Amino acid sequence: MDLIKRLNDIALKEGFYQRKDVVKISKELLGKYLYSYKEGVLCGGKIVETEAYCGERDRACHAYPDKRTKRTETMYEGGGIAYVYLCYGIHSMFNIVTNKKDKADAILIRGIEAETGVDEMLRRRKMVKLKYNVTAGPGCLTKALNIVLKDNECSLKGPTIWVCSASIENPQKPTTVVDSEIICSPRVGIDYAGEDALLPWRFRVKGNKWTSKAK
Repeated sequence: MDLIKRLNDIALKEGFYQRKDVVKISKELLGKYLYSYKEGVLCGGKIVETEAYCGERDRACHAYPDKRTKRTETMYEGGGIAYVYLCYGIHSMFNIVTNKKDKADAILIRGIEAETGVDEMLRRRKMVKLKYNVTAGPGCLTKALNIVLKDNECSLKGPTIWVCSASIENPQKPTTVVDSEIICSPRVGIDYAGEDALLPWRFRVKGNKWTSKAK
């Protein structure tokens, strides 16, 4: 399919993910594009909010301190795959695994700017008007993109989920968000992490209406 080939051509390579600095990668994901191809429909948009987690030194991370369980084993694979888990047994959380194999780092995608397949995303979200909360917040965006638990460990180079350097509509124009356009703040819902809960590892595109509300 021509659509799949076009997505494959702009998908980020493993080298992007398999670096040591999960915070740097989390910032660099802002402006990249997340797509899902489910039920014959392509949906997605620009990544505008992320959170970084480091298994080696971050008490907010599921894998801290080097805790290998059935759930966290995905995080120990080489970067460039999805880590999907259920929050409260209800909401799918979509994360991007980074770093080398056996280093458990991951980035939670908290918001995208909806651009492609909007009608289908509205149908999945049972909404009639395109507003920020269609895809703002990690549980909202996975519902809109139909990302579910069975997508755990899937490649981010297709055939169902892609993270791309540019939009499918304008593949020749990669997007970049510079540091001056990024808001850094503490992550959400991790009070149990002690001092690590204060780390400014939540990143949002400044002035973008598609991010989740500040806490």
